[in-house]
Amino acid sequence: QVQLVESGGGLVQAGGSLRLSCAASGRTFSSYAMGWFRQAPGKEREFVASITASGGSLSYAAFVKGRFTISRDNAKNTVFLQINSLKPEDTGVYYCAAVRSTYSSRSAAYPRASQYDYWGQGTQVTVSS
Repeated sequence: QVQLVESGGGLVQAGGSLRLSCAASGRTFSSYAMGWFRQAPGKEREFVASITASGGSLSYAAFVKGRFTISRDNAKNTVFLQINSLKPEDTGVYYCAAVRSTYSSRSAAYPRASQYDYWGQGTQVTVSS
């Protein structure tokens, strides 16, 4: 089983940046593809980005438009989400999630929440205008 703990959220002004982190338990982190989702108040959870187990392939939602960067450090069992040029519409709870994969897998196509096996509790991001 994998436990995920997000951190790095907070209150930030529009135009600012945040780096979210997601720390995973267990010794098999490098066998999991990882993803970030977000959920705004009153809206459904939506895909933000995903990364293969090796970190060699990435996938982003269309709305990201170069402002978000997903990365991972397998030696530290951590996945990151760098968010730049924050907008008020980026406000929401950001979740990381893990899906069983293999280190050699080249596909980062995990845009659906139902594909994931484990979820963190989320970290709140609030962007003021």
